[in-house]
Amino acid sequence: MSYLLKPLDKCKLTLKNRLVMPPMATSKAEVDGKMGKDILDYYDEKSQGGYIALIIVEHSFIAQQGKASARQLSIADDSVVDGLKKVANTIQRNGSKAVMQINHAGSATNKDITGFEPIGPSPIVNPRKGHVPLELSKKEIKKIVKCFRDAALRVKEAGFDGVEIHSAHGYLLNQFFSPLTNKRRDEYGGDLLSRIKIHLEIIKTVRDAVGDDFPILLRLGASDYMEGGITIEDSKIAAVEFEKAGVDILDISGGFCGYNVPNLIGQGYFSALTEAIKEVVAVPVILTGGITEVHAAEKLLSTGKADLIGVGRALYQDSTWAKKAVKSLDEQIY
Repeated sequence: MSYLLKPLDKCKLTLKNRLVMPPMATSKAEVDGKMGKDILDYYDEKSQGGYIALIIVEHSFIAQQGKASARQLSIADDSVVDGLKKVANTIQRNGSKAVMQINHAGSATNKDITGFEPIGPSPIVNPRKGHVPLELSKKEIKKIVKCFRDAALRVKEAGFDGVEIHSAHGYLLNQFFSPLTNKRRDEYGGDLLSRIKIHLEIIKTVRDAVGDDFPILLRLGASDYMEGGITIEDSKIAAVEFEKAGVDILDISGGFCGYNVPNLIGQGYFSALTEAIKEVVAVPVILTGGITEVHAAEKLLSTGKADLIGVGRALYQDSTWAKKAVKSLDEQIY
């Protein structure tokens, strides 16, 4: 049987196959971040037929100060829950599982978007935006941890099948993990375990809030691809700690300034990262990055590069990609 169609028994999500639509910002939310017809239609179109096992709804801001861009989806207050129920129900009715990604941009935003001065772990120039953020106090960090918890509860209340915590692409949790932007001298800075202290606090409080049977995913920027930044060796250590803390699936990406990394090309260009992470954890690992060909996806799975395959831009450009891919494999089987 095709690896892409083979169920993944150890994954808490009931996946019919191993195909994932990763979170991709659509900028289709209403001005206030609420769910509107445009974004609902988008996920309805992408999930038709249930050919995608798991759809991860795009990164959504947990607090106004952490909003990354205009018309970004919100998970920041209880008023958004009813709208989010519609998208979760639509995806599930069409036959796919639905997870929602929650995020805080940290210093990877600006005052024009949020109405607030940008904040970060340290007053260090953000390589992505070029400005210097205000340093977060420990009290403010605790508030952000609570915002992640509250956001995860809203995701569960909205009927999603799981929640994904965003720690990649130069956003706040990536900023804490990376020695490029975290120069703190308290318990949230310094060595690697201190730099992921906020992650571990978030995972714990989210787990306590949502219970043991609600899957928690974590999108990990496993390499900054910048001198002095996070390396895969750092991320192998962090991944073990995240698994211990209660993460059910690791969704691997890279690049401090976004997932488009110069000189990384080809089908599954983050496969070196996922292969390394798989060596040290037992939880499933998702691989995304330039995958447009179904046979390339199969090969990446069959050679042990990942447990699940994320197809982003191909699905964004062609909503029937998954249908055609699955049917082509069915024809080979029979």
